[in-house]
Amino acid sequence: MPFISINNLRLFYRLEGRAELPALVLSHSLGCDLGMWDPQMPDLLQHFRVLRYDTRGHGASDVPTGDYSIDMLGSDVVNLCTALGIQKFAFCGLSMGGAVGQWLALNAPERISALVLANTSPKFGTRETWEARLQSVRQGGMAAVGDAVLERFFSPENRAAIWGQTVRAVLLATDPNGYAGCCAALRDVNFTESAGHIKLPTLVIGSDHDPSTPWEGNGEILARKIPGTKAKLLHGAHLSNLEDSREFTAALLDFLLPATEARRAG
Repeated sequence: MPFISINNLRLFYRLEGRAELPALVLSHSLGCDLGMWDPQMPDLLQHFRVLRYDTRGHGASDVPTGDYSIDMLGSDVVNLCTALGIQKFAFCGLSMGGAVGQWLALNAPERISALVLANTSPKFGTRETWEARLQSVRQGGMAAVGDAVLERFFSPENRAAIWGQTVRAVLLATDPNGYAGCCAALRDVNFTESAGHIKLPTLVIGSDHDPSTPWEGNGEILARKIPGTKAKLLHGAHLSNLEDSREFTAALLDFLLPATEARRAG
């Protein structure tokens, strides 16, 4: 099993693709795992060496006790890539993964060739909302929030489909302590002012029926504040790479291939 020990924990990861190709790191949403990116992999592996990983507290990665911070989640990526010999990489993160992407763009911009922020925000709701979710999970386990989360993840027609059922199983199997730890990290995220300092080629993806991070007030802020940003609005709910997988993959490649080649040439 591909585990690596960094920052006093073991992270589970998959590194696939030809070594000579440019690297792309994929970072999943809260309550998911690296399998969330399966629909994108066949197309991405034609052009990139792809690194996926289970965020701390999720999937097969370790579950440290207590609250996590966005600094922890971001430094996990930096140290994971360093340990694997990946110095430069494109990065695509969705929701929580998009928060990690913003941290990387601000704290380790020299490592990033291009940035994709999908269904994410510079600030995720209110502290009170996150505290309520934290308490629900710590007291009642993942079942206490499962239905509500899935209603935000998927449109009704996709909730009962194969990806809806797969994500449901992953969500309910997530360690409540790990989920709560990452909730604390998102509770404290606020890149509203600093997003304007991101100077990387950036694509912001949103969805037209996303109840978790509606375009207005979330992705729209990032698209407006980050200089030179490209924006793409897809159809569906929060997990846009599963709700509209073909359009998501097409948008990713349309942006990343020219951006990555430009950085390599430069």
